[in-house]
Amino acid sequence: MTAQAAPPALPARQIRLLMFGLMTGMLLAALDQTIVGTALPTIVGELGGIDHYSWVVTAYLLASTASTPLYGKMADLYGRRPVFLFSIGTFLLGSLLAGLSRDMTQLIVTRGVQGLGAGGLMTLAFVIISDVVSPRERGRYQGLFGAVFGLSSVAGPLVGGYFAETNWRWIFYLNVPLAILAIVVCWHVMRLVPFRRREHTVDWIGAALLVTGVSCLLLALSWGGGSYPWGSSVIVGLFVAGAVLGVAFLLQEARTREPILPLRLFRSATFALANSAGFVLGLVMFGSIIFIPLYLQIVKGATPTRSGLLMLPMMAGIIVTSILTGRAMSRIGRYKWFPVAGSAVLVAGMLLFRQLQVDTTLWLAFGYMVVIGVGLGLCMQSLILAVQNAVDVRDLGAGTSSATFFRSLGGSFGVAILGAVLSTRLSSALADRLPGAIAQLPPQQRAAVTAAGGRENVSINDPATILALPGPVRAAIQASFVESLHLVFLTTGLIAVLAVLVTLAMPNHQLRGAGPQGATGGADPLGGQAAAPGGKPLPKESKDEAAAEMEAKSQTML
Repeated sequence: MTAQAAPPALPARQIRLLMFGLMTGMLLAALDQTIVGTALPTIVGELGGIDHYSWVVTAYLLASTASTPLYGKMADLYGRRPVFLFSIGTFLLGSLLAGLSRDMTQLIVTRGVQGLGAGGLMTLAFVIISDVVSPRERGRYQGLFGAVFGLSSVAGPLVGGYFAETNWRWIFYLNVPLAILAIVVCWHVMRLVPFRRREHTVDWIGAALLVTGVSCLLLALSWGGGSYPWGSSVIVGLFVAGAVLGVAFLLQEARTREPILPLRLFRSATFALANSAGFVLGLVMFGSIIFIPLYLQIVKGATPTRSGLLMLPMMAGIIVTSILTGRAMSRIGRYKWFPVAGSAVLVAGMLLFRQLQVDTTLWLAFGYMVVIGVGLGLCMQSLILAVQNAVDVRDLGAGTSSATFFRSLGGSFGVAILGAVLSTRLSSALADRLPGAIAQLPPQQRAAVTAAGGRENVSINDPATILALPGPVRAAIQASFVESLHLVFLTTGLIAVLAVLVTLAMPNHQLRGAGPQGATGGADPLGGQAAAPGGKPLPKESKDEAAAEMEAKSQTML
């Protein structure tokens, strides 16, 4: 564990105002991961270009994931305020242009611009709050960030469904006033956070290798099994290119003065293990949660909007547990056993979901969702805090962005791997059940189902069509889907066991800074030896004047 300078103290009102701005920015980025999917059929119906509709999601994912490590490093070099304002300004511009799109090509390009801004919003919020709050107290604030993710997962489908029925362009226009509000708040408050500029050279070669390598991997994972077979030359070529570029990136980082992702950080057991656990948990989290709404739609007949609302028990578990976990970490002053317990709870939750059947009541499914939500709430913020506690202040941005990056990358692998598991098992189960179900139909219905393609034309991405099929065929598809989910959740449960083992191996260092009763170490926040990275450099006199000015302005803003 390396020594860190104490974060500069801000009045409580300024910290609350700063949290409001950061949480608003994070909510925008998190919402846009879920809000568009519900409205996509409506958007495609108006703009056309159904052959490219998946790119509306893929462009956002590519830009946000690939840019995340770059934002962390740029914030370390240039300060938090200009980089954060650039990211939210880029997101605002992308949102405005996406709402004005006249065809699918324009929408895909502007979604990429949105994703470029979202990559900074998702990671810089954790970095910025780390500049003003010690690791010991940080959990209380970062727990609220976890609550934002939970809220967006429920609100996204609901808001997207509403605007799909009225005017889908407001899905994007809604971001504009909220982004402006976040810019105004953060512009004023972040002036109070000093930044000590250091001599540097930007590793543009490393940045290019990282972005292109990650893009190749994400494209392979997005296209594999859908647009192209997994064994096709396109997918294999993308994986090979991603691996080669990844090796080239590591070689570049080992020789440059200011690496995008300093490899020396991996010498810390906490940093290496926490990021490994984040990757595994991202695989479990994103790779399994996406199938629960499908269960609600295919088996329980819920609409996409209502399935988002039915996920509320899981999100309540995430929100409540994230907040309580953050407070508990601040009080106890240690972090290790929270991700250990969370990973173990996730194992239990995945095994519980293996008990799902076609006739399982919604109330029982809600109970299973709460278990998974509690597990995720215990893990999400504690691992980021462990990473931040393990790095020096000069690497705080790069270290924090790495935690977000590895979790997102794990999620991309999870969606691809578990999607392949589901598809393979579903094909086998349908081959066993569908012929007998079709044989039970009257001759006219049997001919219609056969003419429509039978088993080859079944798509779990079209629940409405499945629900409209004749009873025996629908029941066979539902039973086959539930049986396939059992294998998916068994796989994620076994992977979650690996997360338990990795988190058990993590050191359990003390969180730096004073606890609730001021009992633990860290320098006096009013007299730290070095300024933490933040916004524009300010001498102490200017800082005091700005604090007094901001105290008056915040009264009006609040």
